[in-house]
Amino acid sequence: MSTGPGELPAATPGEAPTESKRILAGVLAIVLGGLGVHKFVLGMTTAGIIMLATSIIVGGLTCGAGVGIMQLVGIIEGIIYLTKSDAEFHQIYEVDKKAWF
Repeated sequence: MSTGPGELPAATPGEAPTESKRILAGVLAIVLGGLGVHKFVLGMTTAGIIMLATSIIVGGLTCGAGVGIMQLVGIIEGIIYLTKSDAEFHQIYEVDKKAWF
């Protein structure tokens, strides 16, 4: 069975339907993007740790500029997440695990 544009893949018998984390990840990226929370929600722990460490270490050394840079990255990623369809988001960020932009 094929899925049409904008549809999530159907679940196999006995399996719950796949739900996209697009809205949650997008909102968290915009609000808490500097801390990399959206990366942890998507299961990308390495990318989340990089964002968190950059915010803390570089932010501490530059009086907060590192946090601002990571927050800007988070806002951009949040907008990208929210402009994708559920199917596109699922394929790119949940199946293929694309970590950055």
